[in-house]
Amino acid sequence: MRFGTTATAALAGAALAVLLAAPAANAQKTISLTAVDGYPPRALQVRTFLSFLIPEVDKRLAESGEYKIDWNKAFAGQIVKVRHVMTGMQKGLGDIGVVTSVFHQDKVPMQAVAYVTPFVTADPVLLSRSVDELAETFPAMKEAWMKYNQVLLSSFSVIDTYQMFFRKRITKLEQFKGLKIAGAGINMRYLTGTGATPVIGSMVHYYNKFKTGAIDGSMLWTDAAVAFKLVEGAKFMLKADIGTANSKALTMNAKAYKRLPAAVRDVIHAVSADYRDHTAQQSVNDADKAYANYKAKGGEIIQMSQAARENWAKTMPNIAKDWAGKLDAQGLPGTKLLMAYMDKMRAAKQPIIRHWDKE
Repeated sequence: MRFGTTATAALAGAALAVLLAAPAANAQKTISLTAVDGYPPRALQVRTFLSFLIPEVDKRLAESGEYKIDWNKAFAGQIVKVRHVMTGMQKGLGDIGVVTSVFHQDKVPMQAVAYVTPFVTADPVLLSRSVDELAETFPAMKEAWMKYNQVLLSSFSVIDTYQMFFRKRITKLEQFKGLKIAGAGINMRYLTGTGATPVIGSMVHYYNKFKTGAIDGSMLWTDAAVAFKLVEGAKFMLKADIGTANSKALTMNAKAYKRLPAAVRDVIHAVSADYRDHTAQQSVNDADKAYANYKAKGGEIIQMSQAARENWAKTMPNIAKDWAGKLDAQGLPGTKLLMAYMDKMRAAKQPIIRHWDKE
C-alpha cells in the first residue's frame, strides 16, 4: 500500500507539473514591428495601413493564437521623411513600410513601367495586380529591392488617375508654356515639348509652393489634392485623365523579414496582397467624392477633350521605348517587361491611346 500511495503521489505530481508548464509552452509569442512612412495618416496608403493592414494581420494571427504583433506606428516623418523611407528601411529604421517608389527610379527602375506608359489605364486595381504579377515573371524586379536590404511585398497604386492642377485657368496644352509644373519625377517627362518647366517635388510641399508662387501647376490625383488642401492655391483642375501608376511599394527590411516565423510571413504576404487591392480600390471609391469636394471648396474642373488627350499622348516622345532601351543596355529586360505590361493592358481591354511598345 505504501508503494501504491507513493506511485500515485508521484503521478499526480507529474501531472500537475505538466499542467503548470502548459501555459508557458503554449504562450502567445509577441513580435515587435516598426511600421514607417514619411506621409501622414491622411495619405491614403497610411490610412489603409492603419485601418486595414494592421487589423487584418492581427485578426489572422489571432486565429491560431500562436503569435501577435506589437506595432510601433511611426508615420508622418516620425522616423523617416517622405523621400527617405527606402534608405530608412535599408538601414533597419523600419521593419515594414511604404516606400514611394517613384522617387527611386535610379535604384528600382523596373518599378516605373506604368509611369512611362501614360494614357493606357485608369484602373488602379488592375494596374497593381499586373505589376505584382510581372514581379513574379521578372525576378529582377524583386532582386533590385534586395540590393537595398528589402523584401518587396507588393507594388500598388493610390491613384485613380493623374490630373493637372493650376493657380490660373488653363484649358489646353499650349498654355503650359512658361509655367513651372511640379511632379514626382519620371512623370515630368510628359511635359516634354510643352514649354513648361518641370519641378521635382512631393505633394507634402505643394501647398506652400502654390501659395508662394514657387509653382504654377502640379500633376496629382484629386483625392491627394483635396487631402492636402491644394484647392486653396490651385483652384483650377484640367481633367486630362492621364492614367494611374504604381507609385507605392510595401516592403520589409530583409533582416526583420528573415527573423519572422514562417507562419507570420505567410500572413503578412497574404494580407499585403489584400492591402494592395483594398487601397487601390479605395482610391477609386474616394475619387467621385474627391471631385465633388474639390468643387465644393471653390475649385473648377475643366474637362480636356478626347482629341486633346490623344494629341498630347501622340506628340510626346516615346518615353517608354527610351526607358526600356536604357534598361536593356544595363542587362535588364526592359523591352520584354514593357511588352508584357502592354499585353496585359490589351488583354484587359483598357482604353489605350498609344501602344508604346509597338512603335
